[in-house]
Amino acid sequence: MEMTQTQRLPVPRDVAWGALNDTDVLKQCIPGCESIEPDGENAYLLAMTAAVGPVKARFKGRMVLSDIQAPESYTIQFDGQGGAAGFGKGTARVSLVDQGDETDLTYVVHAQVGGKIAQIGSRLVDGAARKLAEAFFTRFTETVSGGKEAEGQAVNEEADAAQADGGDEQQGSEKRKRSWTAWISKS
Repeated sequence: MEMTQTQRLPVPRDVAWGALNDTDVLKQCIPGCESIEPDGENAYLLAMTAAVGPVKARFKGRMVLSDIQAPESYTIQFDGQGGAAGFGKGTARVSLVDQGDETDLTYVVHAQVGGKIAQIGSRLVDGAARKLAEAFFTRFTETVSGGKEAEGQAVNEEADAAQADGGDEQQGSEKRKRSWTAWISKS
């Protein structure tokens, strides 16, 4: 499996780099992450639960950071075991490009999966990996920006709901509640 994506982060490169190297931030942002513990220099043990199609498992693995060019890039080598569900291993090259007050984060992932996960087909595996990446970047962007983007989105949705209301205050309140609930369910 190969996956490449660029994500615009609403923070300077130094802030993004710091967050990418903060295990508390990563634990909070990685969907299903239960723990990230140091395991030597630039190495970490991870435990997480993930679902790929009908296969859901708890994975334990290790990641090692190499080729570190702070605050520009590094390579992550990872491998994880999910018991009967299978395994995943590979590399991810992560780079940060300064865009003034913002940062472009680009990653290129090369991964292999085996076991039951591999049997369900590459299309489902690729889809699950993309969904996991999207969820991570939504949470990561929210965290590094201090929730400013999420607050702005909620305020805009409330304003849209009130505007579509036509002046009925009770109905506008109902629409705002639905907008807020819809926003929460997205994260």
